[in-house]
Amino acid sequence: VQLQAYGGGLVQAGGSLRLSCAAFGMFFRINDMGWYRQAPGNQRELVALVSSDGSTEYENPVKGRFTISRDNAKNTVYLQMNSLKPEDTAVYYCAADVKVTRYRVPGRYWGHGTLVTVSS
Repeated sequence: VQLQAYGGGLVQAGGSLRLSCAAFGMFFRINDMGWYRQAPGNQRELVALVSSDGSTEYENPVKGRFTISRDNAKNTVYLQMNSLKPEDTAVYYCAADVKVTRYRVPGRYWGHGTLVTVSS
């Protein structure tokens, strides 16, 4: 299983970006998908999660500004980021909990990071 992320870049404060992350390979099912971020000098932190049925969770710093969604037919998770702030600058990582076969417990898979830089 591989996760391929797209969409990072440089944006001015108040602007928007949309991240995408697609899962490739052979697997039975994807459970939760999510986005994490890691700013310089900080630990990786959760941004948002979306379950297979579409229910979502957000960390407080991004509530009301970011929207996570997924397309199960495309095995893809999205993160729409609006009203971006300089403190949102970080490397963003997608993650997915994947059942490779029906009978195996889900494993956590990570995409490569994509850099988001918000200038003031």
